[in-house]
Amino acid sequence: MRTTPRRARWLVPLVLLLVWLGVGGTLGPYAGRLGEVATNDQAAFLPQGSESTRVLKAREAFDQSETLPAVVVWTAGGNRVTEAQRTAAADVVGALAGRPGVVGAPSPALVSGDGQAIQAVVQLKPDLGDDLPGVLDEVREAARSVPGTTAQIAGPAASQADLSDAFAGIDGLLLGVALGAVLLILLLVHRSVLLPLLITFGSVLALGLACAVVYALADRGVVRVDGQVQGILSILVIGAATDYALLLAARFREELAVRKNRAAAAVAAVRRSFGAITASAATVALALLALLASDLTNNRALGPVGAIGIVCAVLSALTFLPAALALLGRTAYWPSRPKESDASVEGHGVWRRVAARVDARPRRTWVVTALVLAVFAAFSPSLSAKGVPLDEIFVNDAPSVAAQKTLGEHFPGGSGNPAVIIADADRAAQVTAAARNTEGVASAGAVSSSGRPGAGEPLVVDGRVRVEATLKAAADSDAAKATIERLRENVHAVDGADALVGGYTAQQYDTQQTAARDRTVIVPVVLGIILLILVLLLRSLLVPVLLVATVALNFLATLGVSALVFEHLLGFSGTDASVPLYGFVFLVALGVDYNIFLTSRVREEALTHGNRQGVLRGLTTTGGVITSAGVVLAATFAALMVIPLAFLVQIAFIVAFGVLLDTLVVRSFLVPALVIDIGPRAWWPSVLSRGGTGPASGAKPSPGARCADRRPS
Repeated sequence: MRTTPRRARWLVPLVLLLVWLGVGGTLGPYAGRLGEVATNDQAAFLPQGSESTRVLKAREAFDQSETLPAVVVWTAGGNRVTEAQRTAAADVVGALAGRPGVVGAPSPALVSGDGQAIQAVVQLKPDLGDDLPGVLDEVREAARSVPGTTAQIAGPAASQADLSDAFAGIDGLLLGVALGAVLLILLLVHRSVLLPLLITFGSVLALGLACAVVYALADRGVVRVDGQVQGILSILVIGAATDYALLLAARFREELAVRKNRAAAAVAAVRRSFGAITASAATVALALLALLASDLTNNRALGPVGAIGIVCAVLSALTFLPAALALLGRTAYWPSRPKESDASVEGHGVWRRVAARVDARPRRTWVVTALVLAVFAAFSPSLSAKGVPLDEIFVNDAPSVAAQKTLGEHFPGGSGNPAVIIADADRAAQVTAAARNTEGVASAGAVSSSGRPGAGEPLVVDGRVRVEATLKAAADSDAAKATIERLRENVHAVDGADALVGGYTAQQYDTQQTAARDRTVIVPVVLGIILLILVLLLRSLLVPVLLVATVALNFLATLGVSALVFEHLLGFSGTDASVPLYGFVFLVALGVDYNIFLTSRVREEALTHGNRQGVLRGLTTTGGVITSAGVVLAATFAALMVIPLAFLVQIAFIVAFGVLLDTLVVRSFLVPALVIDIGPRAWWPSVLSRGGTGPASGAKPSPGARCADRRPS
């Protein structure tokens, strides 16, 4: 830097700053446009190779036009419906035919077995998009004209409308909450005005770039975006960009305290933090890309989209922020001013006390900490990942959920969501009989040309027929899924029928089975990726194994706490099948980040000061920045709770709680205590494992020096 012309010192950061401002001005608006290329079609969330997905494709041949069913249900306030009310309901659904958005003639108005409700199915166009809520409002308004009854709408159309409503305004609301939380925490922690604004602005620039890239790819069909992926991308980029920026800003503060030239301090900060930041980013990005091995569409969609976001976060942290810091220097920390003590371990009182406590009794520290985590982890098997019931999908009181509950009270639980069987036409009678005789099936019939089951001769398309079976149990219940297993076994046994069973319940069952398979495949892959990156970064084998083991224990402990919180505090009877996998990928990959920040600094210090002092100095110097980074990341993921979907609320809690547990317990006590207790051997087979204190030391330390590097436990 001394030989660099003075003009060039400021020209490079100025050009970088201008480039990023151009990126923000040009691509920033794309952060609010991802909804244009997003799809929230529930069919796109299904496992690609499952039997229910094959049925979904096969049944398209039986539909003269693809439709989205809306089930209208009338109740008479606990009284039996009258003939006049039934007639009025029939007139209403008859009048709906031909209205904008309605396909064909609605089904007849059918009275429930208890005589207290009426239902009819109205088929809507599947591509209504933003017009769907308006069409449903028209259907609901017409249905309310039946005197003495209350009208509700259930079924896939109502669920899709509520899902779209849940994601409405996701761009502005989620981004505002996340950025507001980040800015507030940074202002409180750093007691600075400009630095939090710089870090927050850098994360916004990274998000704008990521959204522009994803938008371009999604618009061309290269990647897929839905509301969940869209929300997680925003949180992931903001959290990761802030974490990386905090680490670099802390390094810059240290360098600035001992260097007069702020441009040289910026270069040194980038050079000394580059390895930790890129290794951390590679861990998260590759862990996300491992989701491509999933058979679930939305899991695979998150992989490349999330990886793109991480790359953009790294670019911002390593280019925009250093350029801004090089130009601003100490002004970036106003009103505080970096001092020489900031470059040493003497200026971190709280973390000096934490380090002293760990150093005093390292073995007791890690044993007690590990036992507490193990106790929490013991509850992890109680976390049910069998799916979220329909009445718990939305955190608030969604109209479709209330309507489905009403429908289930008066009609067979599977009404509106029948099991769909596709079979050879010449075996239609045998397949229908096998379905009717299945325990848990209320009724079954082959669909006729009128579109209704059992209302005439079966409709034959390419030698195949479609049979619909209404289940007795609610479509989202464990009993219904058990019925699907029995139904498949029975119809598969019909010789020559080549029968396939699909429908809503079968889709939920297949998704649950696929999610379990994904966990057995993806979890080892992610652990292998993390272990390899740690080995390359730390040039050791034992420490990486210890780090992977500690973050895995932290994950299990988090699942155990989540199981208790979900059931006893939040009232969830189950979690989405993908929640454990998402939680694992985010928590393990992001949890390793903080251990990478710590151990890379410990290794750097140990090369000069030896293992024990390296651990203590590394813990002391990184304690503040890693803790603030963990709190920021937890807050950004907690922002997902503003979206009223159980899936995202569950993910938000798991990641936020797990990150705090990892930051405050695992990284602060468990890992440092383990490395101190094991001693230099923890770094085997690197030079540190032989007690070396750096390349310049040359000679091996004496036995006394080795003993001094380890404290009694």
